[in-house]
Amino acid sequence: MKLCTAQTVVNHNSTLEDTGRKTQSTPNIVLMLADDLGSADIGCYGGPVKTPVLDKLAADGVKFTHFYSAAPVCSPARASLLTGRHHLRTGVYTVIQDHIHNMHLELDEVTIAELLKTKGYHTAHVGKWHLGTPFRGMKKPWIDEQGFDYWFATDLNAAPSHKNPRNFWRNRKQVGEINGYACQIVVDEAIRFLADHRDEEKPFFINMWFHEPHAPLAAPAKIVEQYGELTDQAAIYSATIDNTDRAIGRLVDYLKEIGELENTLLIYTSDHGSYRHERNGNLSAGKGSLLEGGIRTPGIFYWPAGIKGGHIETTPGAAIDILPTICSIVDVKYPAELHIDGSDLSVLFNNSDKEFFRHQPLTWHSPLSQPVAAIREGNYSLVGFRSEEYPKDKEAIAAVMEKMRVHLEKYLNKGLDAQQLWHECYNSPLKNPEYNKLRGEFVTLNTFQERWTPIIKAGFGGISRVQLFDISIDPRQKNDLAKQLPEVTKRLRTTMESMHQDVLKEAPVWGEDNSKSGIHRLDSDRRTTFDAFAYVNRIPIVPKMGESQDDLAQRIASRLANQEGRILVKLPPDMNHYTYYGFKLAVQSNGASTAGRCIQCHALPGFGRSSGGKEIVPTLRNKNYSLSRLETLLKNENHSQIELNKQQKIQLLAFIYSLKDLPEYEFREAIIEAAVLDTSGDNGK
Repeated sequence: MKLCTAQTVVNHNSTLEDTGRKTQSTPNIVLMLADDLGSADIGCYGGPVKTPVLDKLAADGVKFTHFYSAAPVCSPARASLLTGRHHLRTGVYTVIQDHIHNMHLELDEVTIAELLKTKGYHTAHVGKWHLGTPFRGMKKPWIDEQGFDYWFATDLNAAPSHKNPRNFWRNRKQVGEINGYACQIVVDEAIRFLADHRDEEKPFFINMWFHEPHAPLAAPAKIVEQYGELTDQAAIYSATIDNTDRAIGRLVDYLKEIGELENTLLIYTSDHGSYRHERNGNLSAGKGSLLEGGIRTPGIFYWPAGIKGGHIETTPGAAIDILPTICSIVDVKYPAELHIDGSDLSVLFNNSDKEFFRHQPLTWHSPLSQPVAAIREGNYSLVGFRSEEYPKDKEAIAAVMEKMRVHLEKYLNKGLDAQQLWHECYNSPLKNPEYNKLRGEFVTLNTFQERWTPIIKAGFGGISRVQLFDISIDPRQKNDLAKQLPEVTKRLRTTMESMHQDVLKEAPVWGEDNSKSGIHRLDSDRRTTFDAFAYVNRIPIVPKMGESQDDLAQRIASRLANQEGRILVKLPPDMNHYTYYGFKLAVQSNGASTAGRCIQCHALPGFGRSSGGKEIVPTLRNKNYSLSRLETLLKNENHSQIELNKQQKIQLLAFIYSLKDLPEYEFREAIIEAAVLDTSGDNGK
């Protein structure tokens, strides 16, 4: 859903005028995002790192005490930040690996940059992207296709580290190695954009996404030694944050120098919690978790001309709120049909008499995490856990981790328990050829597999249990109140599960030919071999508005022909070529050269028709058909125009058998184990 001038738009709940403060012109906006920074890292949040620049922005602006990421890992958090929508809606399930995944931020999503361009903004992105790029050869959108006039980016982390990175691209061209540290390089580019490229007649938006303090770490020795030994990873970690604060200071000074600081809205947050649990304010867990330590972040809004400073805000806010907040401040309209999950925070900025209104609860949905979902309402936080793990090769993962253990314990000169080993396997700076090979194998074995997307959408694992916490008195989430407060638990669980199903419903299925429009959306009440087949092949079984069954049949035929031409038809284990060609017979249209045409009466997706609860055409699903019974039925008046030979009858019968219900575990296996059918040979005969 890209923007166009003819689209219907909606107004927002508040504008800058509503909050009691006006400016003479539309503000510039700089959105700063740290990478893996915890909620208790920087000085003004009680952290150990010296961050005088950020501390002053917080003191002279609005500092949120409870600000949240939209997801506990990188790519999903960024997708939600940029769109104001839960990341599953946008196509981003988890961390994107561009050399493995088709997954990316879908082009029909509407970004902050695209919305601001409708108000005449000149837009730039500088820093990490991690929402999918074509840098590694896969067909994915360029960053300029997501609303940015100018960009300078890495696909994911700075490589080989923050020092002298060599993986930046600028406006579709690879840059090569750059001397310096990533945070300073990113600010250099922002200043270069402002000095040499921006249209001074327009307000500007800079999306500035730093790489620090994500591993692998590097920072100037003079800064590191202020926090510990030069080889101490905790000291280097702190130094990367300190160095970033100094870089931000240079940007602030430049904005002041060119006369733009007064009317520039600076926003600072982190993509999620830290992988160093001690940097999350002693909250539960950290990066990767939907517990507080994984999603609590700093949240600072600074704008001299528009925000009265010195305000500490205790109302929970979140990165998913940034888009609607910006839209409200600059009076940008977004399409009326666009579902925005975040809410406008601007009413909180200047002690307005207007009451803040959150149009839907703050929820989180992270399919690969435990917990898998969470909701925050007032002081209460409810988290929900799934009952099953995804089908990984656990033995292979354990084996490679034990090989890594030998290297890591020697490097660290200490033994590692299971949790420490897992952390080091992901985050250790150790590098040697043998270890690098093992780590590559470890990462690949643990990488999200797009073949899981159908079972995720089908509600894999469900939400089997929940825990309830009162964050105001139990911020570390140690005291589960679910049994003590059953009514609160039931109400929040119902809302959380409803939202969870809603975002999963909109999430696309990824594969070789992803598309949101017209693909099969699995009805949760159906669990047949055929449903698994339709799902993995993305067969369009639901008519579009006004579409006839015959037109739907032709659309299905086109999809199947496309898959056959590329030898990409996938069949669950219980389906064979007889079943496949039986389906093709059943959905042949009137214009087909042979007669099957079950679709004319036994309409998809129910394979039957009813009226007022009464069955008017028997369903093909879950019936005990036999060849003799099928032959008898084909002789009656309703089927007199259908002529099938014995081979075709066997094929049709095989298809009907595929409509029998499966237990849930067999249904999941049918999806996971689907294999490619080579249709280039016998044509099922």
